[in-house]
Amino acid sequence: MASSAISLWESVSNEFAAAADTVGKAVAAVHGQHRFGASGIQWRKGVIVTAEHAVRRAEQVRVNFGLDNSFTATVAGRDPSTDLAVLRLPENATLPVAAVDPAAELKLAQLVLALARSRRGNVVASAGIIGGLSGEFHTWRGGRLDQQVRLALELYPGFSGGPLLSAQGKVIGINSTAIARGRAVMIPVSTVNRVVDELLEKGHIARPYLGLAMQPVDVPEALAAKLKTPATRGLLVVQVARGGPAENSGILIGDILVALREQSLQETENLHDALLSAKIGTALPLTLLRAGNPVQLSITLGERPER
Repeated sequence: MASSAISLWESVSNEFAAAADTVGKAVAAVHGQHRFGASGIQWRKGVIVTAEHAVRRAEQVRVNFGLDNSFTATVAGRDPSTDLAVLRLPENATLPVAAVDPAAELKLAQLVLALARSRRGNVVASAGIIGGLSGEFHTWRGGRLDQQVRLALELYPGFSGGPLLSAQGKVIGINSTAIARGRAVMIPVSTVNRVVDELLEKGHIARPYLGLAMQPVDVPEALAAKLKTPATRGLLVVQVARGGPAENSGILIGDILVALREQSLQETENLHDALLSAKIGTALPLTLLRAGNPVQLSITLGERPER
């Protein structure tokens, strides 16, 4: 191997080693429900970001930044849809804050370094590249990531919730294996900041809510012909939540919803997609079939109640 190539790899190796040493001081092992579950990082002073699945149903969590540096943190909020949770450290926890790069320009095949902290308190790492980039991505639980970033590296157990670093040694996102059905992905800084802000303010992520239970059904041709835009399928209302937006707008059990915001409703996923970009308090036009006749209603979105 040519000396220039050796020098290049040695330089990259040294950069990654230095980044792991610096950022690793802000990385914690997170023990939820009396067991080790994930990693986390001090994202802001006194605020730890970690994986939601590791602290589910816990109110207080043990975090350690090494065997002799352990604290009890309080869960400030959770968002299962993006697999992010926020923990508050006690005031006596004086620890480094990660250097986050909110304006990182991600590139396909870019070298990246994932950090975590093991059950025993050691900082551990996994290197690879960005294996795929695409636009806005909606998780299977309804969360919104500003960008889909697939990782071509190994995320071992406990790496979820830990940081992903660029070659410049700055944090460009949070690692997760829970939001893409086990595939290694990164949650971008912009998404993390948005979720952290709302969790610190409300303790949960406010999501639009209709207050309906539905199931897909076929629409007979005779009824479809009465619609302005013919539909072969719709969503049959089988339950209406008392006091919810749907009841307040006059929706009844037995109605068949065929369009929301002029988007066809053939499957329940179509309704979820229509609500993803909608804001709480917005009035949306709704087309339905009632007793064989088309009905136009307006429904004002409420906030989904906390479970």
